[in-house]
Amino acid sequence: MVLVRIPHLRFLPFLLLLLYIHCISCYSTTTTPLNCTDTGRVCTSFLAFKPQQNQTVAVIQSMFDVLPGDITVEDSGWDYVFIRKNCSCASGLRKYVSNTTFTVKSNKGYVYDLVMDAYDGLALPPNTTRRAKNGAVVSLRLFCGCSSGLWNYLMSYVMRDGDSVESLASRFGVSMDSIESVNGIGNPDNVTVGSLYYIPLDSVPGDPYPINNTPPPAPVPAPSVENISGDQVSHKAHVPYGWIIGGSGVGLFMVLFGIVLCVSLKSSNCRSEARSNEKDAEGKISHKFHILRNPSFFCALDPDVFDMDKPVVFTYEEIFSTTDCFSDSNLLGHGTYGSVYYSLLRDQEVAIKRMTATKTKEFMSEMKVLCKVHHANLVELIGYAATQDELFLVYEYAQKGSLRSHLHDPQNKGHSPLSWIMRVQIALDAARGLEYIHEHTKTHYVHRDIKTSNILLDASFRAKISDFGLAKLVGKTDNGEVSTTKVVGTYGYLAPEYLSDGLATTKSDVYAFGVVLFEIISGREAIIRTEGTMSKNPDRRSLASVMLAVLRNSPDSMSMSSMRDYIDPNMMDLYPHDCVFKMAMLAKQCVDDDPVLRPDMKQVVISLSQILLSSIEWEATLAGNSQVFSGLVQGR
Repeated sequence: MVLVRIPHLRFLPFLLLLLYIHCISCYSTTTTPLNCTDTGRVCTSFLAFKPQQNQTVAVIQSMFDVLPGDITVEDSGWDYVFIRKNCSCASGLRKYVSNTTFTVKSNKGYVYDLVMDAYDGLALPPNTTRRAKNGAVVSLRLFCGCSSGLWNYLMSYVMRDGDSVESLASRFGVSMDSIESVNGIGNPDNVTVGSLYYIPLDSVPGDPYPINNTPPPAPVPAPSVENISGDQVSHKAHVPYGWIIGGSGVGLFMVLFGIVLCVSLKSSNCRSEARSNEKDAEGKISHKFHILRNPSFFCALDPDVFDMDKPVVFTYEEIFSTTDCFSDSNLLGHGTYGSVYYSLLRDQEVAIKRMTATKTKEFMSEMKVLCKVHHANLVELIGYAATQDELFLVYEYAQKGSLRSHLHDPQNKGHSPLSWIMRVQIALDAARGLEYIHEHTKTHYVHRDIKTSNILLDASFRAKISDFGLAKLVGKTDNGEVSTTKVVGTYGYLAPEYLSDGLATTKSDVYAFGVVLFEIISGREAIIRTEGTMSKNPDRRSLASVMLAVLRNSPDSMSMSSMRDYIDPNMMDLYPHDCVFKMAMLAKQCVDDDPVLRPDMKQVVISLSQILLSSIEWEATLAGNSQVFSGLVQGR
């Protein structure tokens, strides 16, 4: 008799996660999400989702972070819904994914199990084994696909019992060959239930989801011929020809008027859909805030609340038309809380964040912070707009995009590598912006989501901190400034005490900024993947832990041999070694496990100012080498 020791049940979710990842790695390319390399590409995709009984339209909107207009229904009814999502190539995964958030509605079980059950194979398994906590928000990635050009869209579909390539081809009106081609299926009889496949489409699937309108009144029955008197029949039979001719003329006029109206609407460049605003008696725009019934929201319209000039209120029609109906060509990117579009609005270049009505809390957070704080190194809020279903924030436009796009695989994104001087200047700019909200505002804030994708660069490569949707006021306590809150943010940037206790402090922002400094030095992601030595599965490690291990072997700037392999090769050895070492040591202090030992942002600004001055002096010594010097100047 062989005895098998069963692992403790508390490790069961972790073991299931490992088993799932192992199974994914065992699948052939026909059952795994599409590979990709172009991290700058964004497309429109669809996800086929079969709702459970308790998953209403409102729940589906929240789960997938979409609007009602992004949901269509299978022709046969509510069997499947099709979710439209923007899709892009994740540089770390090399897979096409789309971002969303999942709100936990239970205190039972594990987050992993709840997510996998809710999304039924469409979501990347969350990297957590935490127990479920009602109200917790989990950031997720959904598997999607971008077409190679042969089809307009790809739709993610999880194979179920009874499905086959033939049945799917018939169901969605496509050829079996196209399904086999896009999924690399050699044998159409060999498909795996529960695996993800892609359905190539030339048009948007399904019909608009049904809206429960008030049924029209029953038509009044027409009187029968038998009930009409002889006089009435006689009168009806002798209708004057003038009435017939007049009626024909009116009908012809209505047809011509309809044609003219259609042409004029078409030339208005999609403005016919901008019905979310009305003009009041004085000709001013009156916004429909039907979804925002909390009276505190209307304080946003009162300039006294924000201690500033009232932000510009834009109409939905302006937003809609200047983004070319939110076309993919105007899409700058998308994150957890909304998509961002480029627009030339009232002769000014702007970036417009488009959020669903479910993100009212994040919308109000950004409004409250950015209407109160103004600094050269904080992105400026220009105005806002709101409709029944959507919320919009209008910012100044950062021409050079995010710091992240310039650090990680910049050539594939059409960027030249950043020189050392540029990196130090960007770090100093971001530090000054962070110092301002920590120490110099009337009420102090903690950002809670400092990362390279939230540091934007203007036309002169000057940095501005953006995305204050998670920003929170911090109050004075015996332990300094602290705010207890649920854990939000991005893994790889979260301080240990914030992860364990939910204590959001200015020092947790300092930790995240230390990770940013390590990214600036190394050009690597905050979470890096290395091939495991004992397994085929990649090992996920935080950049902070990797760099700290490297610095332990480099006690001073004269012994940097072990560190050189972790300095961004895009700088081509054109950097002052002592300055790089000083920045690395500053980053090390910022990510100290003990928040008390971390510097505050004022100290960080002073240190970076000194590093920048030394770097400029170093650059001046290269003036004799015209080739090197001109390259540095061009990089600046």
